[in-house]
Amino acid sequence: MHEMGPYGCPSVGVPLTLGLAPLVAILQTFYFRTGDPAYKRLTQFFGTLLIINFTLGVVTGIVQEFQFGMNWSEYSRFVGDIFGIPLAIEALLAFFLESTFLGLWMFGWERLPRKLHLACIWLVAIGSNLSAVWILMANAWMQVPVGYVLRNGRAELTDFVAIVLNERVLAQAPHVVLGGWITGGLFVLGISAWHMSRGSEVAVFARSARIALVFSFVAALLTATTGHGQAQNTVISQPMKIAAMEGLWETEQPASFSLFAIHDQAARRSTREVRMPWMLSVLAHNNTTGAVRGINELQAEAEGRYGPGDYVPPVAWIYWSFRIMVGLGMVFIAITFWGLITWWQGRLEKGRAWQRAALIAMFLPFFANTAGWLVTELGRQPWIVYGLMLTRDGVSTSVGPISVWISMVGFTLVYGVLAAVGFVLMRRHAQPVS
Repeated sequence: MHEMGPYGCPSVGVPLTLGLAPLVAILQTFYFRTGDPAYKRLTQFFGTLLIINFTLGVVTGIVQEFQFGMNWSEYSRFVGDIFGIPLAIEALLAFFLESTFLGLWMFGWERLPRKLHLACIWLVAIGSNLSAVWILMANAWMQVPVGYVLRNGRAELTDFVAIVLNERVLAQAPHVVLGGWITGGLFVLGISAWHMSRGSEVAVFARSARIALVFSFVAALLTATTGHGQAQNTVISQPMKIAAMEGLWETEQPASFSLFAIHDQAARRSTREVRMPWMLSVLAHNNTTGAVRGINELQAEAEGRYGPGDYVPPVAWIYWSFRIMVGLGMVFIAITFWGLITWWQGRLEKGRAWQRAALIAMFLPFFANTAGWLVTELGRQPWIVYGLMLTRDGVSTSVGPISVWISMVGFTLVYGVLAAVGFVLMRRHAQPVS
């Protein structure tokens, strides 16, 4: 999305890798401890899907690098001194760790000692999640800039530790990583349910379904908890974003939570509102009396600080994206809890309604992750670096609008082709045997 700037919505394959890699490692650990060939079958089966997804993810990452130079050269010039270090560490440490040991794991089944081979897949899981954390450090700096000085029209690094320990990293990284774990968990759960519903290796895939159920349920609960913590951090660090998430035009104390509203951004008001008294104060401050600042007050403050301009993000997009994300999070908790009850009742292999729900739920985390990133990135508009650089100032000045549109269309087509190829390859490998 051009208006969001670089490091907006990530490839949908990234969260899948974050969750799928540790699940494959868990499956292989079960095989290592029990010697049960069913777990080896599951490890290799889902490991192949991990390899497909990882390979396509490498290509999408390369495409994004071209965007920096072609469409966002002014942004790259402004933040290059700061972004260079975390992105270099991500590539040299996390990505190389992940890719090197994935190769060793892939070709080492009959060549490496069993303990070393198991260690390889765990290092892949650790590397993939470390990679996400380093990239999130770069994104967090765009949300809450720290450890820098402005010199000669550029932001230059003065405190690397401040970037690593940025309050936004500590709030955002756990939520994003756990969202990836939900994605991987429901992916394994959905494919396992697909096989069980078709009568394909039912006893084998029931085992992966049980592991994925526990994994996904715990991840869903923790994601809700960390999401609450991230929202409370946003109240302090980006109050305009939280006001847009709630469609809160005027400051309230206590603040009510919006269940439904129609937003008129031009008139700076909402209509047909349904609100819950005090609940936004509870969510923002853990009490029933806290104040939450409204969009109109924050707009006036921004004009006084940064000069005339419109500092209000697209409220309707943020408001509904937030509700999609939260609503789907509740769905994930409900479906996994339903699955655990079905398992406890001894009907995991035969519960057709639950299996159909699990198959559908496999696709929902991709929408939830996208909605979450829309909130994160659209919510800081019109800033590409919050309080320092407007999005319009980060666009390349040496190329015209036509060139930018051509490159964006080209990038979109590349991503579309890669998505189609990935879907076909994964479906061909994952489909049950008739």
